[in-house]
Amino acid sequence: MDTLTVEILGTGCKKCHQLEENARRAIASLNIAAEVVPITDPVEIAKRRVMSTPALAVNGKVVSKGKVMSPEQIKPLLQS
Repeated sequence: MDTLTVEILGTGCKKCHQLEENARRAIASLNIAAEVVPITDPVEIAKRRVMSTPALAVNGKVVSKGKVMSPEQIKPLLQS
C-alpha cells in the first residue's frame, strides 16, 4: 500500500492542532503509512476552495471543512 498524504489546512489555531493530533491518532491506530502535512498558507488554502478551517485532505482531496473530526471519524476516510 502506498503512503497516504494527510493534510491539515488551517492557520495553526488550537482547532487545527487538535485535528492534526486526531489524524495522527487515527493513522497510528490503523497502523498505516501516512505523512501528515500542515498547510498554513492562506493562498494555498484558498486554492483548494476551503473557506472554513480546519480542513482535512487525504491524498489531495478535501474530505472535511470547518470542524475538528475525532480519530474515529477520520479512520474510514483513510481506508477508502
